[in-house]
Formats: sequence, C-alpha cells, structure tokens
Amino acid sequence: MTIAPVTPRPTRATTSMTLSRMHAPTLHTIPTAVAANVERMRSVTAARIMAVVKAEGYGLGAVTVARAAIDAGAQWLGVTDVDDAAELRAAGIDVPILAWLNPSGIDVARAVIERVDIALGSVEELRQLLADAVALTAGRVRVHLHMDTGMSRGGVPLQDWAELLRVARSGRDRIEVVGVMGHLPCADAADPAANAPAVLRMRQARDAVLRAGFGPFIVHLAATSGALTDPATHFDMVRIGAGLVGIDPSETVALNGAARLTASVVHSSLAPAGTPVGYGGAYVTERTTRLSVIGVGYADGIPRELADGAAVAIDGIRCPIVGRVSMDQIVVDTGDATVPRGTTAVVFGPEGGAVPSVQEWARWAGTIPHTIVTGIGSRVERAIA
Repeated sequence: MTIAPVTPRPTRATTSMTLSRMHAPTLHTIPTAVAANVERMRSVTAARIMAVVKAEGYGLGAVTVARAAIDAGAQWLGVTDVDDAAELRAAGIDVPILAWLNPSGIDVARAVIERVDIALGSVEELRQLLADAVALTAGRVRVHLHMDTGMSRGGVPLQDWAELLRVARSGRDRIEVVGVMGHLPCADAADPAANAPAVLRMRQARDAVLRAGFGPFIVHLAATSGALTDPATHFDMVRIGAGLVGIDPSETVALNGAARLTASVVHSSLAPAGTPVGYGGAYVTERTTRLSVIGVGYADGIPRELADGAAVAIDGIRCPIVGRVSMDQIVVDTGDATVPRGTTAVVFGPEGGAVPSVQEWARWAGTIPHTIVTGIGSRVERAIA
C-alpha cells in the first residue's frame, strides 16, 4: 500500500525555517455525534434529558460536549462539583446544572451565585450545608435529595430518610428541595426485572418527600442504560453521560462514537525474522516485516496490558500492536508497507472498518469503554472535528 504523510501543522515550532512533518497526538471531539446521541435518547423517552459532562465531558471537553447536547435538546447538565459548573457558566451556558459528588466539599455561597443545584446524600451532609448556609445574605440553596435505591455507594439509606426529611424541614429558610434522585445498580444488564427494586425504592422515596410537604420537584433515577432499555426507570428526567460520547453500557444499542484519537508515526524500520520488539523482547517477529513506532503510550492513556488483536489503523489498514506498550510509544507491524515518518495513525475512532472503536479498545484492555476515553492524558492535544 502507499501511505501518504499528513500535512504538517505549525502548532509546535522546531527550527526558525523548518516545520516538523509530525503532528502531536490529538483527541478529536465530534459534536455532531454527541447531538445524534441526544436525539436518539429523545426518541426513546418523554422525560427531560440531563447531559452529564463529568470528567471533563468524558475526556472530550465539558463545554464542547455540553453545548452540543443542549443544542440537540438536553435541558439540564450534570457535573461533579461547583467548580465544574462555574466553568460552564463562564462559557455562557445558562441551563440548570446539578453537582452531585462534591468530593472537596460544597461552597454554598458560590453554588447560589452560580445557580448550581446540589445533591445531598447523607443527613450529615445536609446538616453541614444548612450550617454553611446560615451565612448567606440572599437566596436559598437548591438541593436534590439523593436517596440510596440499592447501590450502597452514596445516597441516604432507607433507615435515615425520616431524619433527613426532618432536618430538611427545619432548614426550609435556607434550602429549596427541587429534586429527588437515585441510581440503578443493575441497569447495564438491560433487564427491567433487575431494575424493579430500585424503581420501587425511588417511588417510595418520592412519596416520602411529598408526604414531608416538599414539592414540586424532579425525580431522576436512570442513566444511559436505563434510558435506552427500561421506560419504567425514566420518571421526570434521565441522566445521559456515557451515552453522549457513544457508549451504551448495556451494549444493546449502537450509538455514535464521538471521539477520535490520532498520532504520528515517529520511526519506521525493516525488521528481519526473529527480531525482538520492545522491553523484554515480549514479541519476536516471525518473518521479515516493517515496524512503525507511534508516538503515544501509557502516559497518554494507552492501556499497558493489551490482549492479542490490539491495533491501530494506518491508511485504511489495521496494523497490529506488537511488543509491550511503553510510556511514550507503541510499535505496530505494517507488513510490507513502508510508512513514512509523520504518517497519521488512527488509534480509535467512529469510522468503522479498519479503525478500531473505543469498545474494541476496552475489550483488548479488559476494561470498560469509559476508562478508555476518560483516561487520555493531558499532554494529548484536544481538537473539535
């Protein structure tokens, strides 16, 4: 095959008069794919859609993913903490935002100023928020009561609901209960029967909050898998995170991949049969072949442990990865093809054919697709396709 080098980009200067033919490893975000995935969700539910852009929009840029989702009809955003929400507000995004993990604590005043809803998953957390809110000079904190619906991973356990609601009533001058939420522990199984206990618990939670005198509020339980496979989980809103970027954890619906990772060939050589490749010589060539080094490695998010079959695409041909993944490099076997330095390799993308998908990479690494896209390192450049 004939492989043409990519057009050089003047993003990183080399000498005063010469530009490198290389291009930096780049993760490309595809907003049209995000929009298509939101539209797919809208086709299966009448509930409102919250676009969850945690972990910097699953590694693809929170602002970029959020805007694409909102343009396609998402009405809410979900984030990890108030700082994440503030970045979205600074970008001019005005839809309601919920922060529900808050691992560094909750800046109550900033939450009110930035108009960020806060999820509370314990009585202790609620008490702390009410204490902090005493200092507010204006406004109340909008809160979602996070009930444990079967995960035991956060959320208020059933035995604490009565105390939670008692404390919430005592602080109505400082908080406004606008939502009740839970999580589905088994939605990836795509089995409504497996979801039924959590659905029942969510209904019980909703009814308990109503009996305590709160309302109206939004009830939300389902994430991507529940939204796609079980209408009983939808309630008033569904939270779509992985589905935005083309990942269906239930593996029942083909969504649109929204990420493409490319990198340059940085070195090529002819290797005789019997040539050991990489650290420890874990792979030895069986025949005379050509090898190409790609300028990404485990420091960039390439999983170090990969099953046989892991590959990249070069000029429409799938080329297997050989030898161990290094910190900054992987080696691929290009067979009889001579690959010029600077040629683009597609590590993963949505094109199909020779281009590996994120789901394939997850299988090769023995993990889930989420870790592939969120694990791409900070030295990989970001671009919008």
